[in-house]
Amino acid sequence: MSGSIRVLDDEDLPEFLSLLACDPLSNLFVASRVSTFGLAPQSLGCAVYGYYAGGELVAACHVGSNLVPIGASTEAMEAFADAIGPRRQVASMVGKAAAISHLHARLCDRWGTSWKYPREVRAHQPLMVIRRSPLIPGDARIRRVDTTHAEAYTKAAVAMYTEEVGVSPVDSSGSYSRYVRVLMQMGRAMGGIVPADEVRHPQERVWFKSDIGSAWRQYCQVQGVWLDPVLRGRRMSVPAMAQVVNLCQQQFSEVSLYVNDFNTPARRLYSEIGFVTVDELATVLY
Repeated sequence: MSGSIRVLDDEDLPEFLSLLACDPLSNLFVASRVSTFGLAPQSLGCAVYGYYAGGELVAACHVGSNLVPIGASTEAMEAFADAIGPRRQVASMVGKAAAISHLHARLCDRWGTSWKYPREVRAHQPLMVIRRSPLIPGDARIRRVDTTHAEAYTKAAVAMYTEEVGVSPVDSSGSYSRYVRVLMQMGRAMGGIVPADEVRHPQERVWFKSDIGSAWRQYCQVQGVWLDPVLRGRRMSVPAMAQVVNLCQQQFSEVSLYVNDFNTPARRLYSEIGFVTVDELATVLY
């Protein structure tokens, strides 16, 4: 049966949230955004296409700086690719692995050059969740970081992003610094801080950091996990990450994250704490 596609608006929010609730952990980024800003493109800052079959919303696609497909319908992915068009304005694609694979292939076939040459494709990213207390005692030095530590925390966040993505997030707009500050203001930035020392470290520094990137209902997603390179290999990240889970579970019963399949040390760390794999995501970086 062929379906229809249109841009969603605020009146579609209840039906859209019901669609997201079918797979909340995989859809957490979009759920977090629309529950805060709504579905109207002028308030969300981008369009969300909805695909209808038999009068029912069965799939959707968030088309902002992150392109995020929702649902696994083959027909929907093809319709979204046609609607998105040849001009690529997104910086990345992220979502369930099967949907990303199909949508990316369709965009390349349909529109060619602007979609064909990403910087990197991370085709297999285990989505992990912990629904119990950590199996490892937490490091009590890890706490929520407020804006009084903005300079040190932002420096660590830039180092994490550059290492993870391969490019610096710093530009003339200052948007990344503002984003990090908002995380701190919301109580979603967590880290360990070494105070300033006049002899060795004239400025305070962050030795471990992690953020809650997305949250909705009882679910949250941890991102930006980073340990100062000079401290790696000492197992300091295990109790530090366990404490991140403890802090998250003060508000959320299900704490999730996703990790590159080739990052064996990180996957082993998360499993040791008590995370289990529940799905697979994928990311295309431009």
